Amino acid sequence: MSKDHFANPAPPLPKRYHAPAAETRWQQAWDEQGIYHFVQDSRPVYAIDTPPPTVSGDLHLGHCYSYSQTDFMARFWRMNGYNVYYPMGWDDNGLPTERLVERSLGIKPAQVGRAQFIQAILEVSREYEARYEQLWRRLGLSVDWRYTYSTISPPARRIAQYSFIDLYRKGLAYRASAPAIWCPQCGTAIAQAEVDDLERETRFVTVAFALDDGQPLPIATTRPELLPACVAVFVHPDDARYRALVGRTAITPLFDRPVPILADDKADPAKGTGVVMCCTFGDTTDVEWWYKHDLPLISVIRRDGALNELAGPYAGLDTGVARARITADLTDRGLILGQHEAAQTVRVHERCDTPVEYIDSQQWFIRLLDHRAEFLQAGCDIAWHPAHMHARYEDWVRNLAWDWCISRQRYFGVPFPVWYCADCGTAILADPADLPVDPLDQPPPRPCDCGCARFVPEEDVMDTWATSSLSPQVAGRWLEDPALFEQVFPMSLRPHAHEIIRTWTFYTIVKSWYHLGRLPWSNIVISGYGLAPEGGKVSKSRGAGPLDPLDMMERYSADAVRYWAASTRLGRDSVIDETKIAAGQRLVTKLWNVTRFAHTFLAGYQPPPDPPALLPADRWLLSRLHRVIQAATTAFADYDYTAAKDEAESFFWDTLADNYLELSKVRLYELDDGDPRREAARYALYHALLTVVKLLAPILPHITEEVYQLGLARPGDAPSIHVSPSTGHCVWPQPSDQFISDPAEAVGRALVGIATAVRRYKSTRQLPLSAPLARLEIVAPDPALRAALRESLIDLRSVTRAQAIEISDTPGVSASPVPELENLWVTIDE
Repeated sequence: MSKDHFANPAPPLPKRYHAPAAETRWQQAWDEQGIYHFVQDSRPVYAIDTPPPTVSGDLHLGHCYSYSQTDFMARFWRMNGYNVYYPMGWDDNGLPTERLVERSLGIKPAQVGRAQFIQAILEVSREYEARYEQLWRRLGLSVDWRYTYSTISPPARRIAQYSFIDLYRKGLAYRASAPAIWCPQCGTAIAQAEVDDLERETRFVTVAFALDDGQPLPIATTRPELLPACVAVFVHPDDARYRALVGRTAITPLFDRPVPILADDKADPAKGTGVVMCCTFGDTTDVEWWYKHDLPLISVIRRDGALNELAGPYAGLDTGVARARITADLTDRGLILGQHEAAQTVRVHERCDTPVEYIDSQQWFIRLLDHRAEFLQAGCDIAWHPAHMHARYEDWVRNLAWDWCISRQRYFGVPFPVWYCADCGTAILADPADLPVDPLDQPPPRPCDCGCARFVPEEDVMDTWATSSLSPQVAGRWLEDPALFEQVFPMSLRPHAHEIIRTWTFYTIVKSWYHLGRLPWSNIVISGYGLAPEGGKVSKSRGAGPLDPLDMMERYSADAVRYWAASTRLGRDSVIDETKIAAGQRLVTKLWNVTRFAHTFLAGYQPPPDPPALLPADRWLLSRLHRVIQAATTAFADYDYTAAKDEAESFFWDTLADNYLELSKVRLYELDDGDPRREAARYALYHALLTVVKLLAPILPHITEEVYQLGLARPGDAPSIHVSPSTGHCVWPQPSDQFISDPAEAVGRALVGIATAVRRYKSTRQLPLSAPLARLEIVAPDPALRAALRESLIDLRSVTRAQAIEISDTPGVSASPVPELENLWVTIDE
């Protein structure tokens, strides 16, 4: 019978798979059919606290990297019968969005007024959010878009203000005049978690202070511009050089202010001259000494980073210019004893790399330090993936030095629902029923208890993290829909990158614990960065790099981009590698081609409920398949999508495509319909292909849906490869011990070894793989293996093209051992 004859010929699938068109078509179909909708039924819930991307610039391939990884897990659990709650949000509240508008429109609040500036922010935010949604849809994220939220929306503002009122009433939020970390570039206080370390070269200047007897006291400093704020000089109590000076007085150069000489263990005898000036404030040590030793306060740095009138002739100069001017004046008076270059770690605002200052000001804080032990225990009660990321959280909590400063001196953000009595200064809070409110536009709900009806509204806005830390409550609609919130909270998963463990992770745990006494989620997954091809993190605000994600998806496919994202495990960075994206596209193409081949034999095929009589190659294929199901399921459940992908992909290429299809071609092409051997091949091929497509579906959702719908779905199957019906049926493959067999896999290895030996033989002689062989002798001393090989003669003929095949138990002189297999030889005659 010719290879072109089939008992039930089926129309072939198209020769090529056009990825961009098919992907867009499936995205529209999923949306129209509500495939990813969360429904309120009895299934177990898997809820995701999706990271809302900050509206601060265009998204890039680095975002596709991390957001794809979240989607892998959403799809896996959905296929396992879970009711997946997968919302999306936009973090469009606060300083990053405000700075985006300043950059993109070239306007400042002082130029256009507060109301017009806020309106511009809202308009720009909507434009960027539309672009974000377009990208996420194009990438194939299985989000339920009905639950999209914005952190500046009225419901989010209501929750943020309700949170503040609740914390205030519990004594966990307070207002104080205290040294605050200040960004002169952004003109606002910031939190400890928003400060990074920056390595740079600086100049150590050794300055001559004078003792009270006129003798010089050398002090090395990198910040001579803070001399007008010097309030004390410190030495180590065990430093014999200076022990006798403790209790005496030093005179500051240029400013002639007497300051006490004090002892403290934090003074480092090995640094500089061993004598340190304490200024209010140059760093956190200055702040600590100021508190500990009850020192006076001399604030010489303005909020814009320039020196104020207390700096005398240097008033109005920014710190850099003042540093140079004061150094020059010290030099002119002969008060510079030495200078040298040195490496320095300087604290900078993470958003703009501006060195921070420490300025005494009125700020709102949330108490953290008193509850450190509770937060450490909370971190231990959450499952971290990868596990070593928990150490970053612990290190941060253990080393907290400040309560959380949540007030910002900016225009755009969630207002504090607070007014202050004009007479006595008492804080009046809004009624929860009135939220959200804006004190700048609305009066307080009642007069002050002192009888005064005049109030001063709070002008500061909340730190953006004060709202983002409530993402489980905002996404779960805590105040809007308590029944929904009860169903989805605590959430199952929080995904994000490692750099915001100290902010988003920690603050969300704090808020959830303070408000609800519960952990916000059971699992947290930490992704790495998608790095620019030349190295380094790609940033929205600092350029998205040359590889535009939409362009990449049009040139290859969304599935290919997702394949790249799945190629590196959680917590690891991955260079944006176009060759890896191209490898993903090759897998997409191969899936289509194998399905197209199989469709010829499987169109209309209805697999029987019980397996037919299988040949050794079929038993090997199905045993390997069910082991792969076990491995991939275990890996996915442990959030190791890379291992799951690798298991499925390796099976597809090596076991199914490269070997089983070649072994079974004669049965599929040449045997009559109804022949038991052909039916066994159809059964094995159908189950293997359908299963491997399902195993790859979380990673490659579009091509797997395409081949499922066009060639593999049968009446009564799920309407999509990505969903399990609410009846409790699970579309994710389930392993069965019925098929797993060590002997079957041993025979399979022998069949593959023989095929490999024949391929090498032909390759070394430059023969095409389709070239026929006159004779193939296979020597296998093991009687069980010989019997299996005799049962497999039709498949061996298929893969070797040998016209005669002999099976024997004793190798002849010309027999060659099969590589990597013991007690198996072949003799090949052309």
